[in-house]
Amino acid sequence: MSYLKFEKALMTNLQDSLPKELLRTNRSGAYSCSTIVDCNIRKYHGLLVVPVPELDDENHVLLSSFDCTVVQHGAEFNLGLHKYQGNNYSPMGHKYIREFDCDKIPTTLYRVGGVILKKEFLFQNYEDRLLIRYTLVDGHSATTLRFRPFLAFRSVRQFTHENSVASREYHQVDNGIKTCMYAGYPDLYMQFSKKNEFIFQPDWYRGVEYPKEQERGYASNEDLYVPGYFEMPIRKGESIVFAAGTSEVKTSRLKKLFDEEVGYRPPRDNFFHCLVNAAHQFHVRVKREKAEGEKEVYSSAASTKAYYSTDDRYLLAGYPWFKCRARDTFIALPGLTLSIGEDEYFELVMETAQRGLYDFMEERPLSVKIYEIEKPDVPLWAIWAIQQYAKKLGRERCKQRYGKLIRDIITFIEEDKHPNLTLDDNGLVRTEGRDEAVTWMNSTANGRPVVPRTGYIVEFNALWYNALKFAASLAADDNNEADVAHLEEIAARCKESFVNTFLNDYGYLFDYVDGNMMDWSVRPNMIFPVAFDYSPLDQQQKKSVLDVCTRELLTPKGLRSLSPKSGGYNPIYVGPQVQRDYAYHQGTAWPWLGGFYMEACLKVYKRTRLSFIERQMVGYEDEMAYHCLGSISELFDGNPPFHGRGAMSFAMNVAEVLRTLELLEHYKYSK
Repeated sequence: MSYLKFEKALMTNLQDSLPKELLRTNRSGAYSCSTIVDCNIRKYHGLLVVPVPELDDENHVLLSSFDCTVVQHGAEFNLGLHKYQGNNYSPMGHKYIREFDCDKIPTTLYRVGGVILKKEFLFQNYEDRLLIRYTLVDGHSATTLRFRPFLAFRSVRQFTHENSVASREYHQVDNGIKTCMYAGYPDLYMQFSKKNEFIFQPDWYRGVEYPKEQERGYASNEDLYVPGYFEMPIRKGESIVFAAGTSEVKTSRLKKLFDEEVGYRPPRDNFFHCLVNAAHQFHVRVKREKAEGEKEVYSSAASTKAYYSTDDRYLLAGYPWFKCRARDTFIALPGLTLSIGEDEYFELVMETAQRGLYDFMEERPLSVKIYEIEKPDVPLWAIWAIQQYAKKLGRERCKQRYGKLIRDIITFIEEDKHPNLTLDDNGLVRTEGRDEAVTWMNSTANGRPVVPRTGYIVEFNALWYNALKFAASLAADDNNEADVAHLEEIAARCKESFVNTFLNDYGYLFDYVDGNMMDWSVRPNMIFPVAFDYSPLDQQQKKSVLDVCTRELLTPKGLRSLSPKSGGYNPIYVGPQVQRDYAYHQGTAWPWLGGFYMEACLKVYKRTRLSFIERQMVGYEDEMAYHCLGSISELFDGNPPFHGRGAMSFAMNVAEVLRTLELLEHYKYSK
């Protein structure tokens, strides 16, 4: 039986089926996303959503949806589904669904009287092209298929409405048409593997509504343009492939192309394989031009040419609205690559990110599309990621590739060159965060941080101590006694000050300390010094901190961002933007934090906690069939039933669950 399969009873019940979203990406920044009943419920949904760099840095919905109608004996059965204003759903095509299967590629089986129609779709790797295959499994009389494309041609952050500016012009191409609604956009090619007739019948479908936007307190309706419809007969046993893309395709090879793409798709037949597929969805490859005179340290590929084309590799922070963010990249990188044996992709992403770090440290314009690289903890998370690489692939290989970067980052911080990270005489690093959110708890309201973490921040200093000790250990490998002595001296001061500054009489750590102001809130950031390989805490202190996290922060979906016993606890992430901003880090649960919690458990209690952690993983496996199929949402309510919220698929969450699975295997089979 398929791991992700849903029967008719669920598919025809919109209360159960509409919340289940389906995401497919092409690893070049574009994606296709809707619900399992093909009803768009977000403005970010669309069958073909692509970046248009000529316009802006956002994704754009070109093809919103594609309705199929079965015509038999003059009777029409529309298989589409849209939500319109007034809570009206039309044309209710979901009632014809017999089953939905997402084991390898999304497959929907429709039954209309004696007609059984199978629909399969995929997103072509590295091409902005959607492929849908329709197969008439059974049909006892002449059958015609009619297809209506719903076009948007707008940013994912905006809406389109009926207007006189939109171009109705179209041109015939091989077995289809191309059209473009507005200047600056690429042409949209809609083609079939079979000859067809296109009937030009332009119209606007008005008042399409997106309930997820309503929930979030935003405008929620738009109008979609339908230029007409395609029509063609189909015989029993015949398959027809539809392609929608930004470039023309040779239609005679569409069927072969579909089969080839299916062959590349690994199955989603268990928890681990779902997570591996989800990990791949965050990959982005972008071509760039190497500038003349660019330092070779930035690239492992040599060239004698003045300019050459190469690829930058990124990890998106999540779907559907996140871009590549520096902190997310370094936290997610080990789990999304090393934990699933994809060491080369770690190196490719780090090669791009390393160039960005040097751009920042040497005060050059940023040559990579990585956001928030200026945040004070980003270089320290980079060292943590490299540390995981060293554990997996060896310290010698790590030193050869990243030894200089590690030392340069520490020197950069030591010499107070970072604009917002100062090394004090006591060995701790200090950050200004009153007016701007500088940590991962970055929500703001009315222009101010909701959680104004400033001064000595607990995870910043845990990262700093860990980085110093790791760098010292690498220097010791090379018998560099001067470097070892220098780094160990700073680390010793940092360790003593860390304990004196953060550890309180109740056995947990202050979240941040700013002069005489100490934040007594019980927050999950204190888990990091317990989880890291090098910790300023002794074993008893680690146990004390871990026990507080277990009692007050642990949920089946990770650690809460704030204890229910602390003031301001707000665990339900719903409502308008401001309401959600105040809840974002005030009690919501985050799976990626749970990954560090489980690593801490294993380090403190060893194999005695294996069964406990395995039970915790069940909470994540449950998510494979909810929200975004096969992936994990950005965050969860901090109270039962721990509903998934925010972005449908979040890189750090997927990464840390994968890393936890790897740690479990390591502890199970290690002596």
